[in-house]
Amino acid sequence: MKTEPTEPKLDRRIVKTREAINKAFLELFAERELEQITINDIADRANVNRGTVYLHYADKYDLLDRCIEEHLSQLITFCGDHDPERKPGAMADELEPVFIYLQEHFKFFAAMLSGERTRIFREHLMQFISVNARQALERRAEPLEIDAELNAQFVASAFVGIMEWWIRGDMPHPPRYMAEQLRRMFEKNDVRH
Repeated sequence: MKTEPTEPKLDRRIVKTREAINKAFLELFAERELEQITINDIADRANVNRGTVYLHYADKYDLLDRCIEEHLSQLITFCGDHDPERKPGAMADELEPVFIYLQEHFKFFAAMLSGERTRIFREHLMQFISVNARQALERRAEPLEIDAELNAQFVASAFVGIMEWWIRGDMPHPPRYMAEQLRRMFEKNDVRH
């Protein structure tokens, strides 16, 4: 009897170690600039040796990039799976899961959007949003009078700016309110998909 090959499960110890390293890194990142953080600092805070950190990440820049990629990937998954019964085109319903995810991962986003660190994260986030905005705009039935790339960049800049304001202001409004307000702003400026 022939069995199908299965994908090996990730060892729980490896998962726990990575989680400890990521948590330690984000805590340090919230306290000081990236240039001031060493692998020893991360290892000490995570209660592992520095060789263990290097076993999982090439350096602190690789760790930062992978943290950002992981959160953006989780954001895509979370938003796509959040409400499978929502009506297509209901922008506030599409935006609310984004704000819920931001709220649930506030510490990460607050750390990413503070001080000099903003540039690196902002570039990744702008790329993520503009690609998704461009795809949504391409699905529109009526032809656009505005260049699709310019429109996507406008949407991305507006969203990232609002998100930064919300996170830096310690989330002064609930996710549903933010989604509804952003929907109204986009509709007022004829940015719909």
